[in-house]
Amino acid sequence: MERKTLSQDIINKLLFLQKDEITSHHTYQRLARAVKNEDNSKVLNRIAQEELGHYNTWKNYTGQEVEPDQIKIHFFFWLSRLFGLTFGIKLMEKGEEKAQEAYTSLPQDIPEVEKVLADEEEHENELLEMLDEEGLKYAGSVVLGLNDALVELTGALAGFTLAFQNTRIIALAGLITGISASFSMAASEYLSTKSDESEQSPIKAAVYTGIAYLFTVVILVLPFFLFNSYLVSMGITIVNAILVIAVFNYYISVAKDLSFRQRFLEMAAISLGVALFSFVIGDLIRRVLGIEI
Repeated sequence: MERKTLSQDIINKLLFLQKDEITSHHTYQRLARAVKNEDNSKVLNRIAQEELGHYNTWKNYTGQEVEPDQIKIHFFFWLSRLFGLTFGIKLMEKGEEKAQEAYTSLPQDIPEVEKVLADEEEHENELLEMLDEEGLKYAGSVVLGLNDALVELTGALAGFTLAFQNTRIIALAGLITGISASFSMAASEYLSTKSDESEQSPIKAAVYTGIAYLFTVVILVLPFFLFNSYLVSMGITIVNAILVIAVFNYYISVAKDLSFRQRFLEMAAISLGVALFSFVIGDLIRRVLGIEI
């Protein structure tokens, strides 16, 4: 089809797609140069070349050169470097709804549309599955550390709150409990991974579990060091727990293509349910024993 037969609306859509494709090309190419894993670099280069091919396809129709979106390139490059290659790339792919709409709205008499759309929806996803990223291999260990810390420590802090009613004592008890539990969980994960004879390293699994647990401990205990009111501190701890659950589950849902809503609601319900139960138990024990601190 010659360019003169295309309406301005179609030309504008093709220019939009050109910009999206050339931006993705430069993003993947930059990531390919930055990653140390040679196999990952090859995968990224293959995707980058496909995106360049799509760009040239639409350029044949528009007859125009289009500059990439430098802000988007920098954003997704650093996002991938900070939070993992798989997370950054999959988030970038999920954010291309407008491009998908543009593809499906193009006339059927543009023969390349079907092939390019198939590439965008299928082939790149297949290539992404080939990415080998250590962090995701140990996602189960991170889940274990976060989940146990959220459930156990949120419950413990809720119990301490009404039992002690003193932010410094609550913070001290929570910190001691949390640090001890993190080492216990790391040791348990080491023994569990070793006994399973899986491909994972028992030491790395233990480290991921322990660090995830300690990170959660700091987030949950911190309000009791910053505020004098034990009720305000407990309220902020609950908010922090919900934020940790939301952020982590969003990360996992993007990186591993899982349901965010289901996982988030399940973890939040368990953590908050245990906290509420412990809150009541702490007050009950304090009243029954008649202990005032």
